[in-house]
Amino acid sequence: MRVEEAVGRQIARLREARRMSLAELGEALGRYLGKPWSRQAVHQAERGRRAFTATELTAIALALDTSIPALFVADTGKEPIEMPGRTVPPEEYRAVLLHADKDTPLDGVEELIVALHDIEEVLSRPTLVRLAKIGRVAEQVAQGTHHP
Repeated sequence: MRVEEAVGRQIARLREARRMSLAELGEALGRYLGKPWSRQAVHQAERGRRAFTATELTAIALALDTSIPALFVADTGKEPIEMPGRTVPPEEYRAVLLHADKDTPLDGVEELIVALHDIEEVLSRPTLVRLAKIGRVAEQVAQGTHHP
């Protein structure tokens, strides 16, 4: 996934969380950029089909009432981020964005996304899956409901 796609997905996620239409976000951007974005321009941005200037990223963050770093947080799963020079593993991409400055406040949506990623990674570890199964069997044995 290209960085523009990651940013675009996050813009879409934040816009939807704020119950804004494509046109409403375009109008809000116009207040900061001097000219509104069309519904189609917002749609293209959300699909990762355009690069963003620093001014546009600032306007998007202001219009969505979030931070610029929050725009870069994306649900990439295990998908690497493609940069012109090399591909960056998803964990390295997230680490750069989320842990570069521990004093930077995360917005609520960003905090939730980070927490869900962390929980998903921990719960998917094979050892924990086995321990959970052992725990369920032990609970059944203790209750006398386990039948081998």
